[in-house]
Amino acid sequence: MELNTLVHPTAVVHPSAILEPGVIIEAYAYIGPNVKIGEGTKIHTHAIIMENVIIGKNCEIFPGAVIGAPPQDLRYKGEKTFVIIGDNNKIREFVTIHRALEEGCTEIGSNNLLMAYSHIGHNCKVGNNVVMANYVGISGHVVIEDGAVFGGIVGVHQWVRVGRLAMIGGYSKVVQDVPPFMIVDGRPAKVAGPNKVGMRRAGIPLSVRNQIKKACLILFHSKLPLGKGIKKVEEEIPDKSEELLSLLEFVEAMRKSRAGRQLEHLARRRG
Repeated sequence: MELNTLVHPTAVVHPSAILEPGVIIEAYAYIGPNVKIGEGTKIHTHAIIMENVIIGKNCEIFPGAVIGAPPQDLRYKGEKTFVIIGDNNKIREFVTIHRALEEGCTEIGSNNLLMAYSHIGHNCKVGNNVVMANYVGISGHVVIEDGAVFGGIVGVHQWVRVGRLAMIGGYSKVVQDVPPFMIVDGRPAKVAGPNKVGMRRAGIPLSVRNQIKKACLILFHSKLPLGKGIKKVEEEIPDKSEELLSLLEFVEAMRKSRAGRQLEHLARRRG
């Protein structure tokens, strides 16, 4: 069946914008230059897609959202930078997603839910199946891996990395990397324990969840330095699962990085 593209007469669509079949642009929405919107995506009334934005299929952008604004960084001098968004995302009311700095790209994966008033800053990389509750603020250069969940009114420092299936409690202040499979909470946020429910829902077997639980106790609740904690986990847990190996790799990177923030930042400063 052929899909019709519907654009309300009061919407403003730049001549260079590309709208694929089935796109719906509601009243008073604005679609700027060099924008491509994928099949079946709906742009609600008063949403703004500014420029240099690619949006995938079957997304829904709600009223008041602004995607593709320039980065909030005094170093930005008008370079041509981008926002790229995958498929099946729901971007709720007044969410803001900014273009990158220095000829880069802000990237959002697929199947994400960004609730009202969330902000994703320049050069961020967001994976798939991520959920952000209302008023989450993500600073520039943050990496968020698949399946992470954010409670409301969370603030995340620039250059932080949030691991796979991590969960961040509401009102938390995140100033260093969040290990995968963990729940963190507080100001500043600290590891409270393994994300048992999240891992179970993701289909991770009980035996693997038990490995992660034991590693969590050693790494984050034994008062050992991270280096010694990693060594103890390696000694005490045989037949390590892929998930446990990824956790150890992540924590080793935390140990080596600046203030527990992703190694890319440290390499950038040295460069």
